[in-house]
Amino acid sequence: MRIDKKIIATLVLTAVACCVTAFAQTAYTPYSKMGYGMLNDNVSSIQRSMGGVGYAMRGGRIVNVMNPASYADVDSLTFLWDVGIDLTNLWSKENGKKGYSFGGGLDYLTGHFKVAKGLGASFGLLPYSSVGYAYGGDIKGGSESRSGNGGFNQLYLGVGYSPVKNLNIGFNIAYLFGSTINTTLINSTSSSYFTRNMQVRDWNTQIGLQYSLPISKGRDLLTVGATFQPKKSFHGNTWGTVFDSQDSKVDTIGYTSMKGNYEQPTTIGVGLSYNWDRRLTIEGDYTFQKWSGAKYLPIGGFESQTMQFDDRWKAALGVQYTPNRRGSFAGAMSFRAGAFYNHDYLNYSGNNVRDYGASIGVGLPALGTKTTINLGLEWRHRESSPVKLITENYLNITLGVNFNELWFWKSRIR
Repeated sequence: MRIDKKIIATLVLTAVACCVTAFAQTAYTPYSKMGYGMLNDNVSSIQRSMGGVGYAMRGGRIVNVMNPASYADVDSLTFLWDVGIDLTNLWSKENGKKGYSFGGGLDYLTGHFKVAKGLGASFGLLPYSSVGYAYGGDIKGGSESRSGNGGFNQLYLGVGYSPVKNLNIGFNIAYLFGSTINTTLINSTSSSYFTRNMQVRDWNTQIGLQYSLPISKGRDLLTVGATFQPKKSFHGNTWGTVFDSQDSKVDTIGYTSMKGNYEQPTTIGVGLSYNWDRRLTIEGDYTFQKWSGAKYLPIGGFESQTMQFDDRWKAALGVQYTPNRRGSFAGAMSFRAGAFYNHDYLNYSGNNVRDYGASIGVGLPALGTKTTINLGLEWRHRESSPVKLITENYLNITLGVNFNELWFWKSRIR
């Protein structure tokens, strides 16, 4: 194995990125107070710049966690690290009142390497969901403020295998962990607060496949991809706490095991991509999650009974163009664009939360290496329908560094 300054730099930058997590902050949105918060789709900075596609995306220069079947495509000498950071500006409007929030930090950390012929593996840390909001107002005889924070993360390990030419199958297993807390503080003749707490310690599984069909003498490639994640109960605990300054005692109520009471639904993802001469890639994806059939037990007195789940579906379209990977610096740059529409799983008083957006991005090759620096800009609009309770506009800046190093190159002894 050859160890040089590039590998040392990779490890140092990875360690720095890990430290960033301690300071990561989510842009505040009141929509995240419902359910498990805002869900994440396991996309990299490259995929976010393409509208969030990835089910049919394959190739040895990207860590594609959306479909574990893609892990089979990696060069035998390559070890990939992909580190993503994002910055978010949020502008909101509710009943004529305007708000602003800023957040950012480490988005994900993933790795990808080859195990044997036709067999690749991936590992990393990804967000599953996030909660972050803070707002308040006057009530009769006092004031009320609400806030929430936390989220769930997943530490995953996956493998992808190519049993026959053009066919890949894969499997992900993830350890799901994290906690959320939602707090209501009331100041009146006395002060009191209420909290809703949720702590998850669980496992997730996902299977995927990809099949490619060469056309036009092998220069064009049509790939179909699909993933499946089964319905299951969450494992963990939920409980509420109550405190009143006149009583000066904190009481725990409604302590409940999540097993059998809180569920995540079956998730199906399908995608179709077209690749021309390894230069142009166009992909369309569709995701469906049957949240309407998933159990969710509100903690009495702490969560509105008017909140329910809708089936979630998302459609996305993305494109990438690289003039010449082996050419000049400008020719090796990758240009990306995409768009999506998301019918979310949250429903409040009969109003479904939905969002749509568009993105652009560029991949910059690092001179002398296969490492790329991926910059992206994403605009997202979120609101509820038919009644627009809160309208939000996001501007996200994403930065991803895809370290591509020859870790397994054996130097010749002279």
